[in-house]
Amino acid sequence: MAPNEIYQYSLVNALMSGVSDSGITAAQLAEKGNQGLGTFVHMDGELLLLDGTVYQLQAEGKIRVASPTDQIPYAVSTHFEPQQTVTGAAARLESKEAIDAVLERHTHHAGNLFMAYRVDGQFRRLKCRTVQGQEYEGQPLAELGKKQFVAEYSDVEGTIVGFRSPQAWQGFFVAGEHMHFIDKDRNVGGHVLELEADHVRIGIATINNIHIQLPTSDQFNAAVMSTDDVGLKSVEG
Repeated sequence: MAPNEIYQYSLVNALMSGVSDSGITAAQLAEKGNQGLGTFVHMDGELLLLDGTVYQLQAEGKIRVASPTDQIPYAVSTHFEPQQTVTGAAARLESKEAIDAVLERHTHHAGNLFMAYRVDGQFRRLKCRTVQGQEYEGQPLAELGKKQFVAEYSDVEGTIVGFRSPQAWQGFFVAGEHMHFIDKDRNVGGHVLELEADHVRIGIATINNIHIQLPTSDQFNAAVMSTDDVGLKSVEG
């Protein structure tokens, strides 16, 4: 993959239908980019690919480095090279939605394109979630979201990896903002629900090349998929 192209394995709609029994390996994902997001088999926690290392962000705030053979039923990644970097007052974030405002101010003619970004620095406040894994085969993501582990962190240094996807791609990707956090010491992290930050650096890249690899498993091909916009918004925050 060339810099700032997206590789994605499977579809968000597949997770919403409970399809998470198998996938590519962590080693294979690490070859597709230097940063990315996703989940693990049976939706056991959140996945964060950062600087070539795949992390599993587990319930109760625990973190482990994934084994090269761990399977990943859904992930999106890129070889990220920032085209713009925003710092200082222009990068102050009073909410999760403020990231979208930063992207809009510093990228033109990108409303229907994808964006990748990385936020490094000191976060005043973060609210993060991790899903705790399927309790039965085929359990949908929206149902898992009702029992997710949620934690808040204050004055924590770390990194957010994120993607912004156009509304038209809802169900293939997560439309809008999708971001995962890990702290500097690799002790806590998760899917970002809320954030505030005064001193961060935001790297941004606009992306118009997408490669999607679909699973060939029996579970994927047997699934009845449709885009549950309300369910996706509720679980993704």
